[in-house]
Amino acid sequence: MKSPDEVREILINKFKNNHREWLKETGTIWPLEINLNIPTEQDALKQPEGVKAWISGWKTWKGNGTLVWSERRWRSLATQTVPERLILNNSNDAAVWAGESERWKLAVERYNSMVQSWPALKDTLPRFFGVLADYNDQDFQSLFEVLTWLCANPDSNLFIRQVPVAGIDSKWLESRTNLVRDLFKAIKDDTSGENDFYICCGLRPLPKLIRMRILDPEIKTQLNGLSDITALPDEIAALEITPAVVFFVENLQTGLAFNDLNNTVVIMGLGYYVDVLGNIPWIRQSRCVYWGDIDTHGLAILNRARSYIPNLESVFMDEITLMNYRELWVEEKKQSPSDDLPLLTGSEKNLFHALKNNVWGYHVRLEQERICWNEAWEKIKQFLPPR
Repeated sequence: MKSPDEVREILINKFKNNHREWLKETGTIWPLEINLNIPTEQDALKQPEGVKAWISGWKTWKGNGTLVWSERRWRSLATQTVPERLILNNSNDAAVWAGESERWKLAVERYNSMVQSWPALKDTLPRFFGVLADYNDQDFQSLFEVLTWLCANPDSNLFIRQVPVAGIDSKWLESRTNLVRDLFKAIKDDTSGENDFYICCGLRPLPKLIRMRILDPEIKTQLNGLSDITALPDEIAALEITPAVVFFVENLQTGLAFNDLNNTVVIMGLGYYVDVLGNIPWIRQSRCVYWGDIDTHGLAILNRARSYIPNLESVFMDEITLMNYRELWVEEKKQSPSDDLPLLTGSEKNLFHALKNNVWGYHVRLEQERICWNEAWEKIKQFLPPR
């Protein structure tokens, strides 16, 4: 016997699992019938008070849907009129039962308005139910107007903050690039597989810059005293310098902590943008040393960098360093998806697989800034060639 409360729980789960499909109103789900499980006479004899309460609960019930009653002629209990099934005629009825009426109405209204403007969104929009149901009016209107503008200007080549849509602040679009990209691709019926937001939307990305510190006094003099340079890759590549050692550090503060070193420069914070290193000719003449976080992404970046600098060495990216700073471990929120990094050394591969397999704990990570600077600096100086 299903009581109104039990039916509500059933419909809460159905809404949770099916609301995206309900938006499209596809299939033959409506009307939806829920069998209320009329007991047999034998079951009713075992729990007469329970059956009485069940019938009473449905008699006093008021809500969406059609309640169908039927008669049962029971020898011992006489003829009883009992609730047989509940019929829900549409998704609105189900949403009311699930306590989602207001969100559902708003989502349906917004879904219909967007599909009316862009029929190609019919199958994609349900993925973004939270946007339809929960965006405030201003954000939803901004989304609508951004898509409208992109449709009219698919190859604008503007920077993201130059998009002339009223009501969006400087960061509105930057925080919604995946949403806008996916919807605009659906509108264009773009099946190319390209997922770069800027390419998909015809916008111009900010130039990727390299930040480098010159640690050698003579090279600084050669560059008119410049010691901290942020420039385009082509401009860095065009520098006529020949440092003996180039350090690559993942985190900015580590690079800023470096003191002067003869014949040395340090490049900071490239992340997976290490691809640019293949286009800087003077790096190939230097001894190159990479120092990143001890986590799966740090090792993945090292592997990637080696495809451009085959002789790239690593420092402080080993099990001994990791164990020495156990008390300073943090959690790597999301590990690298890679399973194999072929350009790592044997010990680096072992470290990577141990981290991936949680040998020492869940998603272990040691940030490079946590290593004692005095210890780090002494080891860094060992990479310098003898005078």
